[in-house]
Amino acid sequence: MQITAAADEFVTALALERGFSAHTIRAYRTDLAQLCSFLADNDIESTDALTLELFREWLWVGTQAGLAKATLARRAASARGFTAWLERTGVTPTDAGVRLRSPKPGRSLPRVINRTQMDELLGSLNDRAAGADPSALRDLAVIELLYASALRVSELVGLDVTDVDLDRLTVRVLGKGAKERVVPFGVPAQSAIVDYLRNARPLLRPATGLDALFISSQHTRLGTRSVYRLVAGILTEVPGNGPAGPHALRHTAATHLLDGGADLRAVQEMLGHASLGTTQIYTHVSAERLKESYKLSHPRA
Repeated sequence: MQITAAADEFVTALALERGFSAHTIRAYRTDLAQLCSFLADNDIESTDALTLELFREWLWVGTQAGLAKATLARRAASARGFTAWLERTGVTPTDAGVRLRSPKPGRSLPRVINRTQMDELLGSLNDRAAGADPSALRDLAVIELLYASALRVSELVGLDVTDVDLDRLTVRVLGKGAKERVVPFGVPAQSAIVDYLRNARPLLRPATGLDALFISSQHTRLGTRSVYRLVAGILTEVPGNGPAGPHALRHTAATHLLDGGADLRAVQEMLGHASLGTTQIYTHVSAERLKESYKLSHPRA
């Protein structure tokens, strides 16, 4: 079978059968397009000619080109998924990539905003919203909900009005792998959302039949890029270094939950992580919390 045709069928199968997000599908498609290009340069066109050595050489070429470890790890994962599918569907008799290894990607923790900074940030947004500008009211509700519920930006912009339960203070989100979960939020977020729904959303004139919670100035569902711009603009006013996207607020929320004594498994469920190990790496335990635990538990403290 032609490799390019097989790669197209594999990506289509991922989209139809696995429920992967559009972002994940794009990553697979990009990686496999790079692989097909590399194989074509080496006069490899049939799936029958795939070998472990070819995949290793492909990764080595990427290493020589200066690709990040995370990119190489993703490429290796895409190749392994592809060759496993080829064997499973009977296209190839064996899985050529089953023993393919790649460098473990380094993990960098997102920026964490301390509590004083968060209070000042939210206070500034409240001041802007006091003028009743629809966009300012929406932006306050967006930031309050991101911080209150530690949502991914894709989960936030995917919310519909019916996903928010203002009485129970919960929001129903669709996370990675199309997994649904219910996440709590607090009274400040509730107040901001109620104010936005009453006094801002109607003025933003959502398109007929659009049930999206957050509406853009173009009267459509608010997009991820708009939320990135909003958060980045706000965080430029906050002292500190590091990434300034919405993920910083998700990580900040998780950190503050742990600092306040939240159970790690409860934080895992709130974040929508399949593995507790992911939560342990993702969440940052502050030095202050470690010091407090030391004082309470160590006999020589």
